[in-house]
Amino acid sequence: MLELYAHPFSSYCWKVLIPLYENDTPFAYRMIEDPANAAELARLWPPGKFPLLVDAGRPVMESSVIIEHLQRFHPGAVAFLPEGDAALEVRMLDRIFDNHVMNQMNRVVADALRGPERHDPIEVEQAKAALQKSYAWLETWLEGREWAAADVFSLADCAAAPALFYADWVDPIPEALVNLRAYRARLLARPSVVRAVDEARPYRAYFPLGAPDRD
Repeated sequence: MLELYAHPFSSYCWKVLIPLYENDTPFAYRMIEDPANAAELARLWPPGKFPLLVDAGRPVMESSVIIEHLQRFHPGAVAFLPEGDAALEVRMLDRIFDNHVMNQMNRVVADALRGPERHDPIEVEQAKAALQKSYAWLETWLEGREWAAADVFSLADCAAAPALFYADWVDPIPEALVNLRAYRARLLARPSVVRAVDEARPYRAYFPLGAPDRD
């Protein structure tokens, strides 16, 4: 059986949980709050970053690669990377959501976690400005689209769901960006994403900026 070392509140863990749930792929959930699982994660992958997938004893690191691994070796009804040139568009949007939305959001969260004596307002201002630029670009990109890329629910949407969920908490998507706000709502209505959101609810107190009373 597949083993996933993960935490329900982690955005990058959501990214991998969503495709697992989409295809009802059986796996053992190794919660890293359990000290034994945390120790095993560190043994398998010394940086200790999660999620980490273990397939027949073989560790697979990095969320995008894990999803590709699942498609290649444990395929289901939903394929997360289409064939041919369309895969390039999917990978591009996957990188945009990870690098220009999720990672910018994480800069603000990291500043909050450092504590008031080590806050860096310039870092926060720059991260939020970068988020707003990404929001504006995505608003145009999503015009006439149901999903992020290649006209199918894909790897790009697995990246988008947690990225936009938490980014909108950190720096709200402006009401004028109707395409992006509607896309976020479609993502949060998808059953696999609903499951990930619900599993994370008990841990909202972990959010250092205070989880808003919504979503």
